[in-house]
Amino acid sequence: MTILVTGATGRVGSHVVDQLVKRGAAVRVLTRDAAKTSFPAGVEVAQGDLLDIDALRAAVTGIRTLFLLNAVTGDEFTQALIALNIARESGVDRVVYLSVFAADRAVNVPHFAVKSGAERMIEQMGFNATILRPSYFIDNEQMIKDVILNHGVYPMPIGDKGIAMVDARDIAEVAAIELIRRDQAQGVLPVETINLVGPDTLTGSDVAAIWSDVLGRPISYGGDDPSGFEQSMATFMPKWTAYEMRLMAERYVSDGMIPEEGDVQRLIGILGRPLHSYRDFASALASSVGSRSI
Repeated sequence: MTILVTGATGRVGSHVVDQLVKRGAAVRVLTRDAAKTSFPAGVEVAQGDLLDIDALRAAVTGIRTLFLLNAVTGDEFTQALIALNIARESGVDRVVYLSVFAADRAVNVPHFAVKSGAERMIEQMGFNATILRPSYFIDNEQMIKDVILNHGVYPMPIGDKGIAMVDARDIAEVAAIELIRRDQAQGVLPVETINLVGPDTLTGSDVAAIWSDVLGRPISYGGDDPSGFEQSMATFMPKWTAYEMRLMAERYVSDGMIPEEGDVQRLIGILGRPLHSYRDFASALASSVGSRSI
């Protein structure tokens, strides 16, 4: 049967498609503009989005398993609920849903609350589902790399509790493995929740020290000031998004994103390899910057 992937052009979704194709799965993607996309050979493309009811109904026709990834937007909750309703009415009962770490606790953060609500719907509507709860994406650091490289400051206010940042490639590979496991299962599997974390739980000072080491010059931590971070973000993104990022950063500072016992080993067991680390990311970026400057 075919697996439908939403969010297939993003950082995680594109890797999910590649991982599924690599494993021989039949894949269909839902995308707004098929003419502007490029997918591996054999991937079927359905044009539309999660608010286009007719397109969504067409996209889920003939599939058995859905990878649901909703972008953080003002109508994220509507998109999630519509997608799950359309899937259910079309007979799709197997779902892998990309939620967020501690979705049920950080409910004052809008996109955490959205994902917590979608998780409840998945469980109460009887889906055969895996809920993936990733921590902060290492790949988000691309957004602040210029501040690190040009100003010598790590600006994300992540606090001193610790965050186990996770690589998008690890998220996607676990998602692909779970999609295939669900798709090929002969019977109903129980709902499972998997925390997606990195191998190291790092504070703001820890991250600054890693950058100092790989760049060979001092990088300082900008401190625990979510309000100042909001003001900086609001200069280049919508103010509601910047405010949401502030609320998320406040949760980093107050609670961190700390793995539960066994989370890291569980992921290593699923993947059959070590997890990508923050140092891996920083070293690769430092190497690419160094090669361009030669």
